[in-house]
Amino acid sequence: MTLYKQFERRLLKNYILGSTAAVLGVGGVFLFTTLRFSWKEIFMISSILLLSSIFMFSLEYLFFHMHTAVFRSYYSKKVPSIQMAEKVYFHAHHFPVRTVKRILGPHLFGLSIPAITFTAAAIYFEFLSLPYYYIYLATLGAILVAGMHAIIEFFLTTKAVQPILKDILDRTLKDHGVTLSLASSRHISIQRKIQWSTLFIGTFPLLLFALANQVRLYQISGAINSSYWSWALFVLIIGISFAIYGAYLLFKDIQQPMNELQAGMYEVRTGNSNAKVDDLYSDEFSKLIKGFNHMGRAIQSRDQENKQLLESFFATMAATLDARDPYTAGHSLRVADYAMKIGQMAGLPFQQLLQLRKAALLHDIGKIGIPDMILLKEEKLTDEEFEMIKKHPVIGADILAQVQPFEAMKPLLPGVRYHHERFDGNGYPEKLAGNSIPIFGRIIAVADAYDAMTSDRPYRKGMTHEKALAILEDGRGTQWDPYLTQLFIDEMKLKSIS
Repeated sequence: MTLYKQFERRLLKNYILGSTAAVLGVGGVFLFTTLRFSWKEIFMISSILLLSSIFMFSLEYLFFHMHTAVFRSYYSKKVPSIQMAEKVYFHAHHFPVRTVKRILGPHLFGLSIPAITFTAAAIYFEFLSLPYYYIYLATLGAILVAGMHAIIEFFLTTKAVQPILKDILDRTLKDHGVTLSLASSRHISIQRKIQWSTLFIGTFPLLLFALANQVRLYQISGAINSSYWSWALFVLIIGISFAIYGAYLLFKDIQQPMNELQAGMYEVRTGNSNAKVDDLYSDEFSKLIKGFNHMGRAIQSRDQENKQLLESFFATMAATLDARDPYTAGHSLRVADYAMKIGQMAGLPFQQLLQLRKAALLHDIGKIGIPDMILLKEEKLTDEEFEMIKKHPVIGADILAQVQPFEAMKPLLPGVRYHHERFDGNGYPEKLAGNSIPIFGRIIAVADAYDAMTSDRPYRKGMTHEKALAILEDGRGTQWDPYLTQLFIDEMKLKSIS
């Protein structure tokens, strides 16, 4: 609650100083330096300003209390709900906008309406010797001062609310494990901030001078003729138009590098680490763009290192597995090469081919969990031993599922888990059939079978190339996928002829 109290005190301090400066400072100085009053009139006008200010401060505090109620409710709870955290987070982001509305509403009308009423009564009862025309000019001046005050309060409140926003983020992450984020549709437009700020900053001196000049001329020459009004209005329109156009150009100048940086960040987020933003700027945006491009190069370098580490991991694991049995040395690498040929002929995209190779390299990794007395046995396996062997696809998939990040391993799991399924549904571990067997599993099954048949074993010599292809031909549609098997047979026959 201490942080909120500090926030509330800072807001009240900003508001009291800003209101005092706007009402008594700008407004008072404008009145007492532009017009000539007797001491009696000075006392009367000061009293009117003071009474109107009290009314304004009272009404303003009422609205301030209403606008900060959500903060008090949030900080009164030890562990606020996620819904309340989201509500107060959005409220805090838009609190500066509420500050502007509070000043332009209760502030402006809470001051102007009582002041106009009291001043009109004072003129009517001859406590003030002023024309009613001045009330009209004073009303325009009040609107102008309130607008300028609102812009200043907007930026002061934006700064004051930042510690609250950080505290809400930290508490929500700690209490609920959620990082809050403002939806893009709820952002406060930079264009609006720049345009309104520049408009008031650019036109405030001009309009204030015009009002003061109007009062002075009225005192000197009485009512201003229509030709003066036409001229004054023309000058004001030119000044305001220039401020609006200048704000538009300023925003466009800022918007372009922001859009380019946003586009670059989107490219990086979607996986394109080569994204680069051209440095075409000579202001602070040049530093941001250089930093972004440096970040992109660092990500690209890290991705390349990670890729090399992953490739090295796959190759090392395959070599380690093959080293357990000297008779199967190189088996995983050969299966990976055969699988790549089949994948290329089947028209798999490049990225999928890379994943297929990794899956083929590790297709037998589950044999790590099979005892040597079974895996290296030269005699025929018993039924119990064969059942143990049949567990290696599941063991392999479970091993790879533990490797982080899981998303990098996920595409490889079907090839490892299902490379012993049969097309007719009599394989293992899940007796999948036909195209329900993932394509990596169907491809590796063909490649694995061919290499197993043509490699030497302790209990038999490897088959000839022709005999292995004949067995594959006979097993099309029963043991192996007919289409993929035929692609492999045609390729291997063509290779043997050439």
